[in-house]
Amino acid sequence: MAESTIEWTELTWNPVTGCKKISPGCKFCYAEVMSRRLKAMGVEKYKNGFKIKTHPESLNIPFTWKKPKVVFVNSMSDLFHDEISLEFIKAVFSVMNATPQHTYQVLTKRADRLLLIANELNWTSNIWMGVSIENEKYVQRVTELSQTPAKTKFLSVEPLLGHIKNIPLDKINWVIVGGESGHGARPVKHEWIESVRLQCENHNVPFFFKQWGKPKFNTNANDPTIDKLHPRHAKGGCELDGKIYRELPIMA
Repeated sequence: MAESTIEWTELTWNPVTGCKKISPGCKFCYAEVMSRRLKAMGVEKYKNGFKIKTHPESLNIPFTWKKPKVVFVNSMSDLFHDEISLEFIKAVFSVMNATPQHTYQVLTKRADRLLLIANELNWTSNIWMGVSIENEKYVQRVTELSQTPAKTKFLSVEPLLGHIKNIPLDKINWVIVGGESGHGARPVKHEWIESVRLQCENHNVPFFFKQWGKPKFNTNANDPTIDKLHPRHAKGGCELDGKIYRELPIMA
């Protein structure tokens, strides 16, 4: 467990570590970079670097939290990777089912496997299920998510790498958008972000704009949230046409 600097969560919990790249959004995977650093630091959990590994010893961690938490599950992996057994996925879900005081945010790019096994999992209302999409080619992930029994469904449109014209938002409860950050980050365009925002507005879906990624991508060089001392600071700033969008899900 670790406190998170991710704007839309509080803690991270990683009963699985490691992953494999599956689409363009994975190119500069922060988890892969972090895994290398942690391995170099001698952290036991990351001795295998970014190779996929389950950590049964981490399953009990949520029972130790004294106060309700908002938790990003597997920030360093993808719970629905095909190398992770259904048995272990069910074990993770059992922990989430047994700790209803916490809100769990699960995010995957492997929406096909998610849909394949979704009916074998117990979708208590404290489990928010999301998929990542980076451009129009991967919108099918949204359709697959929509067919699952998850009570709250969300999208992480990050890094946004292209114009996504038509997102099927009818069964979606929340959309997060962000530009890419870090070395070699690919640019995000204002019209791409605004298109997603307007689609959310038209479908009454809460919209959360996380970041531009880098100041040079931000269309407003005077955005005050670029400043690291600003209380709403984000990488590259987070104002969109002078407004900060930090809306939260409409609960199903």
